[in-house]
Amino acid sequence: MIPLQKPKLAIIGTVGLPAQYGGFESLVEQLVLHLADHYEMTIYCSGKFYPKSERLEHWNGAKLKYIPLNANGFQSIPYDMISIIHAAFRSDLLLILGVSGCILLPFVKFFTKKRCFVNIDGIEWKRNKWSGIIKTFLRYSEIQAVEIAETVITDNEVIRKYLKATYDYDSYLIEYGGDQAFPVAVADTDKITYPFLAGRYTFMVCRIEPENHIHILTEAMSQQEELPLVIVGNWNNSEYGRNLREEYGHLPHFYLLDPIYEKQALNLLRSNCYLYLHGHSAGGTNPSLVEAMNLALPILAYDVGYNRETTEDEAFYFSTASGLLNIIQDMTPKKAKKAADQMKAIAARRYTWEVIARKYGNMMR
Repeated sequence: MIPLQKPKLAIIGTVGLPAQYGGFESLVEQLVLHLADHYEMTIYCSGKFYPKSERLEHWNGAKLKYIPLNANGFQSIPYDMISIIHAAFRSDLLLILGVSGCILLPFVKFFTKKRCFVNIDGIEWKRNKWSGIIKTFLRYSEIQAVEIAETVITDNEVIRKYLKATYDYDSYLIEYGGDQAFPVAVADTDKITYPFLAGRYTFMVCRIEPENHIHILTEAMSQQEELPLVIVGNWNNSEYGRNLREEYGHLPHFYLLDPIYEKQALNLLRSNCYLYLHGHSAGGTNPSLVEAMNLALPILAYDVGYNRETTEDEAFYFSTASGLLNIIQDMTPKKAKKAADQMKAIAARRYTWEVIARKYGNMMR
């Protein structure tokens, strides 16, 4: 008997594998781990992020294809477009993460008839970091995704409602898993490297961007000294980050750390925090948030619909520095424990990779 050939699936729009960057990379990693038996997979990777000496040809059975551009920032547009063109003539299915390259979808559909699935991420064209020209381009790309793609995936009910109201389009809701995050016990040697591990502290991991409201967190936490503030992020990548680090980095209870990509080290810091701070206001279901929920951490989240929907209105919410400070000052270990248990229960029901991968597999049948 001749074995059935597996469909060829290309995944486009991430930094690549092995996952060392953000939420989409974790998504791709988990899709490979859960769906590799069903598809012949090719993952497009940034040649700028992975030096030639560190590049793999395959990862857990998936083929890795490198494009010599950055996967983020302005270069994400040609990066995604080149990846789409390459995949259109070599794969049966294209899973495109983000809308940067979706301006090409009419041509892909016309010349190849390939099935394209697009996760639009957030409402990307509304983000403040883009100039007016790029916002217009991303809005047009979003329109092409809605009109041409086989299916558009949204990761949050708020974004699903936006597509319905704007385009009368019923998207396929698939969130993110977070159960790849794992708790790490604190060793005595860890307390030497990170003295704050000896007691209670607040923690956040994020890109240092205005829409993540680090300025609110730092302003609030500078007005108290009982709880250290630990933030892991790319401080040197923007004037915003450099200015905040210069203004607050000298405070003895502030630990403004550079990016940590090693999972054991990152999980050590976040799994042992007393309170998890989440300042994100854009995107949708944020991966770092559902990871914190899976770690059973009490969440203090910026008050936007995305975060309330993800946490089912069971977290603590702030929109100003004074509001955040009031929540922290009113917090008790009993309240923190109750909130942590609620976050874990929601995550176990909604945000596991087994559930998420099954939804992707069902969608692409």
